[in-house]
Amino acid sequence: MHIGMVGLGRMGSNMLERLRAAGIDVTGYDADPQNTEVATLGELVDALPDEGRIVWVMVPAGKPTETVLDELFELLGEGDVVIEGGNSHFEADRVHAARFAEKSIAFVDVGVSGGIWGRENGYGLMAGGEDAEIERLLPVFDALRPEGPREEGFVHAGPVGAGHYAKMVHNGIEYGLMQAYAEGFELLTARDDLI
Repeated sequence: MHIGMVGLGRMGSNMLERLRAAGIDVTGYDADPQNTEVATLGELVDALPDEGRIVWVMVPAGKPTETVLDELFELLGEGDVVIEGGNSHFEADRVHAARFAEKSIAFVDVGVSGGIWGRENGYGLMAGGEDAEIERLLPVFDALRPEGPREEGFVHAGPVGAGHYAKMVHNGIEYGLMQAYAEGFELLTARDDLI
């Protein structure tokens, strides 16, 4: 298997290395000339096998993602698949999937959790997309997730948008928990008699 990784920041570059360590060929592209392996997105696409190309987009949500997706729409064709792994809004995933479907390009959204520690420990992955596409991509997901049973590090959450929806809920719980810890520590430090 050979995939393209767009966005070689802290998470994208670590994901690329984890995939390679698992025996998956990866060609990486980044807008920063110091971080990229190929000069353009076009070169990235050209480096992939002719049929069934897979491109994982790992850039910040919003304009950076939209720009990359617009360019990939022009470069990819029937049978290819785009995996959007940033923190995009789940409603936007449905719009992107419908657009790519016009050219018979599959679209899968994946919420990714694990930060900079994911390279060593694996990433929690929450995927949204069609069953056939998720099945096709399981070697990629298995390479990225933590060791152990698949269901402990990967979930096919539902149709397109479900992956980013699950990640949104995950973030809400995580940030709420961190806020509760912070408030607890603040109370403890404010009350000398409790320490």
